Amino acid sequence: MSRPDESVVHGSPASPSPPASEALATAPDLPAVDRLLRTGASRALIAEHGHTLVAGEARGLLDALRAQALAQQLPRSDIAPERLAQRLQTRVAERLAPRMTPVLNLTGTVIHTNLGRALLADSALQHLLAMMAGPNNLEYDLASGRRGDRDSIVEGLLCELTGAEAATVVNNNAAAVLLTIAALARGQEVIVSRGELVEIGGAFRMPDVMESAGARLVEVGTTNRTHPHDYERAITDRTALLMKVHTSNYAVQGFTSAVDEATLCGIAHARGLPVATDLGSGALIDLSAYGLPREPLPQDMLKAGCDVVSFSGDKLLGGPQAGLIVGTRAAVDRIRKFPMKRALRMSKLPLAALEATLMLYLRPERLAQDLPTLRLLTRPLADIEATAHAVLPALSAALAPRYTVTLVPLQGQIGSGSLPVERLRSAGLAIAPAERKGAGRALDQLATALRALPLPVIGRIADDRLILDCRCLEDPHQLTKQISHLSL
Repeated sequence: MSRPDESVVHGSPASPSPPASEALATAPDLPAVDRLLRTGASRALIAEHGHTLVAGEARGLLDALRAQALAQQLPRSDIAPERLAQRLQTRVAERLAPRMTPVLNLTGTVIHTNLGRALLADSALQHLLAMMAGPNNLEYDLASGRRGDRDSIVEGLLCELTGAEAATVVNNNAAAVLLTIAALARGQEVIVSRGELVEIGGAFRMPDVMESAGARLVEVGTTNRTHPHDYERAITDRTALLMKVHTSNYAVQGFTSAVDEATLCGIAHARGLPVATDLGSGALIDLSAYGLPREPLPQDMLKAGCDVVSFSGDKLLGGPQAGLIVGTRAAVDRIRKFPMKRALRMSKLPLAALEATLMLYLRPERLAQDLPTLRLLTRPLADIEATAHAVLPALSAALAPRYTVTLVPLQGQIGSGSLPVERLRSAGLAIAPAERKGAGRALDQLATALRALPLPVIGRIADDRLILDCRCLEDPHQLTKQISHLSL
């Protein structure tokens, strides 16, 4: 694993150049690939990993050393047999190291899109492992002995939890929205308030979704105000769907007006049209019961009369990436039978995790304990402060004298477009360079060193400090046991 060019503690070179007097090796001094592979250490690597991988890394190692030799920068000590064996072993290990790796999320954002969003519960992990380790009844009806429907694995749970008549699932909520529009309004018009034409991460825009689904977007109202008559006037013979989009990524404040779902459903149903709403965040419970701001629930939207409600599985719901679609049987059946559905269907891996996650909601009294996302969002401030106190001494000692570390109150956030203006009281550590000169470079070096730890630590730089929010650090030992690696 790469390390910063300078020690994060003392600013001294981490890997000093060899003395000028040290003998240099030339290209002819390098062993042939076959000779390197015949050494005892190489044979041990081949026995463990096979000839193909080890031979490829041996060639890569010798090519790199040859380039150094031709540039007259290769110390003779670097081609000693034991040194070559060590470097070959390192190359093999690095080649086999997965690109996806666990990290410590100390950013202050609990549901962090770039860090994998929701954490799976232990029961979901156990069920997932059991289902992946052997054959399962993904599309097999054990009662009849005939082919089954993979939707049946979670449809009953989703209907029970939301009150929907029917449900189906796809691989993410963007796919759920795309599929819903395509199935219900392909070749026709969809009416949406101009203030709800959101863009989410990766420049994924609602107008683009409409176009991709083959529907024509009809905007009504203005950015800040939309009224019932705006929808009524826009309905024509070409209208197939009225749609609401939850503005979870931003908030419009001040002189505003929006049409609620119940009113919109009254307008649509009077004309024989369905209503779909995209909630995105995926809360299945009233978060205000846990001291958090309330997010709209699929249950609310269905009671208001919406025909289709879509939401995410890996945000507030606390499960795997998934797009959940619930609603009336007529609407969901049209969506389920649409040809695009097969291209967007969930595989057995996330389905197993989703089923186990939904099962947790059948025991609501235990949810804050068993569901990691809810547990972290409701974690007592005193516990977070205690974690920061536990880490402070070791981190201060390791980074002195170049950095100072202080315990500070912080404001975190839920993340992934959920409640964008709300903040969570938190606590953590603020690391500041002792000298103002070169502070930016010093902070970048420290952030790089933290990311290079065996269990990478991801914080955030703000106000000339590196901030480590401890809300998501439930075990301080995960950080303290590797702090010594920062002292280069």
